[in-house]
Amino acid sequence: MEWLQKVICDPGSIAHLMVVYALVISIGVRLGRIKFGGISLGVTFVLFAGIIVGHIYSHYITDVSGILITHGGQKTIIDFVKEFGLILFVYCIGLQVGPGFFATFKKGGVGMNLIAAGIVALNVLVMLGLYFLIFDHNNYNLSMMVGTMYGAVTNTPGLGAANTFVKEFTGDWGALGVPDLASSYACAYPLGVVGIILATIVIRYICNIKLEKEQEQIKQEQERDPHATPRHLVIRVTNKAVVGRSLEELHRFLNREFVVSRCIKNDEIIIPTGATKLEMDMEIHLVCAEDEAEPITALMGEADDKPWTPDIEKVKYVSRRLVITKDEINGKTFGQLHFNTIYGVNVTRVTRNGMELFADRNLRLQVGDRLLVTGREENVEQVKSVIGDSVKRLEHPNVGAIFFGILLGVLVGQIDFGAGVKLGLAGGPLVVAIIIGAFGYRMHINTYTSTSANLMLREVGLLLFLSSVGIQAGATFWNTILAGGVTYVWTGFLITVIPILIMGVIGRKFLKLNYFTLMGLIAGSNTDPPALAFANQSAGNDAPAVGYSTVYPLSMFLRIIVAQVILMAFLS
Repeated sequence: MEWLQKVICDPGSIAHLMVVYALVISIGVRLGRIKFGGISLGVTFVLFAGIIVGHIYSHYITDVSGILITHGGQKTIIDFVKEFGLILFVYCIGLQVGPGFFATFKKGGVGMNLIAAGIVALNVLVMLGLYFLIFDHNNYNLSMMVGTMYGAVTNTPGLGAANTFVKEFTGDWGALGVPDLASSYACAYPLGVVGIILATIVIRYICNIKLEKEQEQIKQEQERDPHATPRHLVIRVTNKAVVGRSLEELHRFLNREFVVSRCIKNDEIIIPTGATKLEMDMEIHLVCAEDEAEPITALMGEADDKPWTPDIEKVKYVSRRLVITKDEINGKTFGQLHFNTIYGVNVTRVTRNGMELFADRNLRLQVGDRLLVTGREENVEQVKSVIGDSVKRLEHPNVGAIFFGILLGVLVGQIDFGAGVKLGLAGGPLVVAIIIGAFGYRMHINTYTSTSANLMLREVGLLLFLSSVGIQAGATFWNTILAGGVTYVWTGFLITVIPILIMGVIGRKFLKLNYFTLMGLIAGSNTDPPALAFANQSAGNDAPAVGYSTVYPLSMFLRIIVAQVILMAFLS
């Protein structure tokens, strides 16, 4: 049994380290599924499992941070695994939020993103205020409070960015040595999850909000949207300019979506295709959006008073998951495609890299998105022909493109913008991934990786990062608790709650945001899935998902960048 003893007790063995990682991750993921009051910590529990293992190591085996790579001896194996996991996770997050990043600043999204940015800014101000009021003013305490802030807002990528900067900082840390941000992060995290939900409930009572009234408001807004209202038209072709033109040519010329259900010429019914050409006095039966009926009618001819009648047939409704595989759909929004008004189908959910998004009309689609489509069977088939749904084209993982993007991200992250200011190993890949995700389709860059592959890369990266951080933090975690861990708990709770209450009331009173949308906004600004799940359960509609997906891209970007900005500004 010497081999088993060596694997368990020899910290210099690679096999031993693999066993440690496998143990921490498997136990952490399993325990993370347990719900406390309906809320689970998810994969973040891996951090706590790592802390326990790290604590055992430091007292009974060896200092884990002493496991060095043979060549050079400057970086530990755990440090490499931690940074590599963080880069994988952040880059995949960037690809996820990139397509919708800039679109969220249009129309109503501007105000919502300002509220989210205000929450981020107030998190920083509250954290700095508590730091100056309570702690001795030194680099160690400031860094630990940054870790507390990221635990309070449940944002792991921000912790990673701050942790990377702290490790690279060569200044004076004082007698306490290099701070371990994961310790204060772990202290603040549990109440951070609870605090976000509690704050949204308190806003409801502060503003005297009635849930039934909020639901009715959403219903009325949807009914008033002319772009979401279908219009059935019967048009008689009288414009000579369109005679002899095909329906496909008219689509391209108008740059508007409409569906022709049938054409009638001399009492003969024609089932149209894209190649069907218009003839003088031809009767066109079509469906379009309410606000586009007038220009379409003006181009073709004149509206006929004849009532529009649907085809007499047995209607069969189906619900299917369809995958976008056509390159020409990449970068288009639901508003441009008119799935509901034109094709008579409802797209209720978009699954992208394992994340459920609301099918908002401004959501920019990309290759690989999975749409949940419900409608008549023949209409669903029409949508299928429009978006592709050829899964075979997407089976081969685009791993080369991912690592090329990571290469660019790491290089960009090391650029010195002056006074030592750099995006770092977290910010660089994030910025590059957002740019590629948002504009890659214009340069014919295919960033698609199957949902399962992207989710796997992202989850593996996060698990490697959390387990590494936990193992390293375990050696000092108990000392952190004894030296003031309770302080990190209650200060973290204040960092969570105060900004949400202030900006939540502002969003409600001044921007008149619907409460359910506001709940999703708060969850998105904290990038907190448990809070979104609570909001969805309370609302019973898609409004929280709209708020969440609108502010999530900017919030994630700010959370990661702000960590480095704070530390750059204050560390001497």
